[in-house]
Amino acid sequence: MSRVPPRISAFINQKGGVGKTTSTVNIGAAIASLGRKVLLIDLDPQSHLSLHLGVDGASVGQTVYDLMLDPDTRTEDCIVKVRPNLDILPSTVDLAAAEMELASTPDRNNILKHRFQEVCDRYEFVLLDCPPSLGLLTLNGLCLAGEVVVPMQAHFLAMQGLSKLLETVKLVSQGLNPSLKVGGVILCMHETQSTHSKEVVAELDQFFEESAGSGLPWEHAKVMRPAIRRNIKLAEAPSFGQTIFDYAEWCPGAIDYRTLAERFVRDWDRAHGVDAGAVRAAEVAASTSVSAAANERATEAVPSASRSPTPAKAASPTQVAPAPQAVADPKPATARASKSERVAKAAVDASAPIPIESPRTAAHELSSATLSVEPKHVRRSV
Repeated sequence: MSRVPPRISAFINQKGGVGKTTSTVNIGAAIASLGRKVLLIDLDPQSHLSLHLGVDGASVGQTVYDLMLDPDTRTEDCIVKVRPNLDILPSTVDLAAAEMELASTPDRNNILKHRFQEVCDRYEFVLLDCPPSLGLLTLNGLCLAGEVVVPMQAHFLAMQGLSKLLETVKLVSQGLNPSLKVGGVILCMHETQSTHSKEVVAELDQFFEESAGSGLPWEHAKVMRPAIRRNIKLAEAPSFGQTIFDYAEWCPGAIDYRTLAERFVRDWDRAHGVDAGAVRAAEVAASTSVSAAANERATEAVPSASRSPTPAKAASPTQVAPAPQAVADPKPATARASKSERVAKAAVDASAPIPIESPRTAAHELSSATLSVEPKHVRRSV
């Protein structure tokens, strides 16, 4: 079976604060947890993707800035391993000056694409976090990627921004990267009960259905499900340098991203004729056969004399088993007494009345005290 090419996805939205970096990090981490090799590329000078994973571009060493400006820098020297199966190409604030420094460089829009060829065989999924602007860094990401994924909120203005972004992708596909497509839309910070959100989602579904077979870059695009529900845990996780699965693996946001990542992988495998279940069964069978062979070799290496069991010494019929000795209880009798008995004994010894435990707890007392406070008068506006 021929090797499946890596799925290279550029996460982009010209509007900031829509969950682009959060989606890139957590979808990548979820895919890595499935045993697939993932590379995250941080193309944003703000370095939020790097910080989300606890990587400081200013002190980590070489970054994507060095990779794009220094031809002698090796790609593998810039990659940082952050989790099992999960690597990152970090960013730094110096990347903001890259556009000016590369202004006179020929074929500057394909620098990242050429440099990535050094390590492309190592990864199955590559996710790029692009800056919220259409500059040289974003164009490098679009030239490397095979598809564009658009994280957005289900709002009216976000739909207007999406239409402009699709036109940009169309222009890039007509010149710099003819193979560039739109993979779909990820709904972030989604409010499932909002009527406005439901209307926007319905319009997006209708738009992509009408675009099917049109020959446009988004003819196969769709609204990716499930939508990522609004969840404060997703906002808290970056402050600890953790993914949502490290921070709160069973919160609604983690469940949504895990399900979305599983479908993200499944759709790519099916598009290339790969049965994930059969592949997994083959891997388990191969692992089992390797373990069995190792056990067999280990058994053969043990001398036969050491493997022969030593015959147990027969007990003499005249021998009598020793009588079992009583074991002293290490706890004194008072320790085994009930709580009420110990309290009563202590009270008698101290010539004090025996206290009676009240079912009233401290929480009840606090609640009663709070409720007993006279409410303050609230002045209402007329």
